Amino acid sequence: MTLTIEHLSKQFVKNGKENVEALLNISIDVRDEEFICILGPSGCGKTTLLRIIAGLDHPTSGRVVIDGTVIDSPNRKLGMIFQDYSLYPWRTVNENIAFGLELQGVPKEQRAAIVQKYLELTGLAEFGTSYPYELSGGMRQRVAVVRALAIDPKVLLMDEPFGALDAQTRNKLQYDLLDIWGKTKKTVLFVTHSVDEAVFLADRIIVLTPRPGMICETILIDLPRPRDRTSIEFAKFRRHVLDLINQPKCSLS
Repeated sequence: MTLTIEHLSKQFVKNGKENVEALLNISIDVRDEEFICILGPSGCGKTTLLRIIAGLDHPTSGRVVIDGTVIDSPNRKLGMIFQDYSLYPWRTVNENIAFGLELQGVPKEQRAAIVQKYLELTGLAEFGTSYPYELSGGMRQRVAVVRALAIDPKVLLMDEPFGALDAQTRNKLQYDLLDIWGKTKKTVLFVTHSVDEAVFLADRIIVLTPRPGMICETILIDLPRPRDRTSIEFAKFRRHVLDLINQPKCSLS
């Protein structure tokens, strides 16, 4: 799998006349099975960037290419996971996970087998007949991850998926996500505001500037997993990222 973002820029028209530049000349070469975290301040275009990669929005200039195909509409090789879960409340966990497979016309028996496979993979097998309102926030987000995995995308795009969760649940889901990532060998692009989360999860951290979002620096996190948040090495990376984002050109404030 090859995914490249090439000289991507995005402008919005404000009040019907003023051009607002959201992203400027973003270029990223994503490696197969890589875990990338994208870090930046509110309004820097992180979500816009993910939506363009997913084919849900279009760039003003530049392009996104996966396996030689230019992305200009949703593509089954790309799965998107949002912060607000986006589960259908009238569907059970099984039915929510099967939804994308239904749209693809996968036969019922095959859908059931795929759903069961991913429920067991993620420790959700006993909750298949539950409804979203019966689950905790962390459980709902795990279901959202499984639903994206069920269509077997090459890349998972995750837009601050743990941002609304309490610290304990968030930390647990970070471990769960790394476990799922290790088992499924997916490529992950993960948007976050949290420096600690980015250092814990990422192979590389891409730091964006305030609007217009440009790449300030790309940081290779070469710590072995599982990572110890209390280690000196972890603290050094965290301090480097914090020092970087406190520079005027990269400030997250």
